[in-house]
Amino acid sequence: MELRHLRYFAAVVQWKGYREASRHLYITQPSISQAVSDLESELGIKLFLREGKVARLTPEGEAFYEEAIKTLAQAARSIATAQRAAKGEFGRLGIGFMGFSSSPFLPELLRKYKARHPGVSLRLVEDVPHGQDIAFDRGEIDIAFTRPPSPDRSSSYQSQLLFKEPLVVALPKSRDVTTKRVRIADLAGERFVVFQRTSSPEVFDTIVRVCNDNGFSPRLHHELNNMNSVLATVEAGEGVAIVPATASNLRPENISFHRLQPDEVRIDFVAAWQKKQLSVALRSFLELLEEESPSIRAIMKFT
Repeated sequence: MELRHLRYFAAVVQWKGYREASRHLYITQPSISQAVSDLESELGIKLFLREGKVARLTPEGEAFYEEAIKTLAQAARSIATAQRAAKGEFGRLGIGFMGFSSSPFLPELLRKYKARHPGVSLRLVEDVPHGQDIAFDRGEIDIAFTRPPSPDRSSSYQSQLLFKEPLVVALPKSRDVTTKRVRIADLAGERFVVFQRTSSPEVFDTIVRVCNDNGFSPRLHHELNNMNSVLATVEAGEGVAIVPATASNLRPENISFHRLQPDEVRIDFVAAWQKKQLSVALRSFLELLEEESPSIRAIMKFT
């Protein structure tokens, strides 16, 4: 049974005969007759009683007509749904993000996307880079605002560089440091609070390398999984932390941030997505992201 059989059958009912159905459908009358005959053979019932030029439904035909109309209506909705999905009018898009790094630009980006694609349902997942890898594997997110993919995953991802940020040192305000810059070598005797390596390998390795390049290995006192926790631990006097500059977006009350000297290292922040067939929702999001990239770079410019 094909949809055209149901359409021809329904047209015969609507126009009360084969001739009128043929005229309105622009289909030859023998084709419609054959389609209805095939339908009757497949069902094993008679759908019409022929009374001259008028085709009247049998009781079985009336019952079948009610269901045929429902099926045709559902088919029409399915076609419309597929066409709207192809235009990106609705769908689902999972977005992973690191809150403190994304907060200056992500809300406006999401507002613009929803204005263009109000039918797309957004799922937002805030997590560290390692957690976003897990979310990708589970199919929970389609794109992430994060650090560059690790070497073992980079071949499976595409990414777009959004900005580069410097490292800063977070110190308790109680230390009353008045200089804008702090020499990295002067931190050699400090206890360090760090973002644990499993959460963000690139950041962890970069911090250790920066210390090594300045003559010492950092004394790791606390290794934590959350930037809020890192800063709270520094605030409690449990050590100092070298962190990406966007950590200052968390605005802790009793922490001061100072640029480092030397100040040569930059940490990349990217949008990353898996190398596979992109959904229409993701393609449209990437188009908007490309448009907004200059604005994001301007917002995230570090002096």
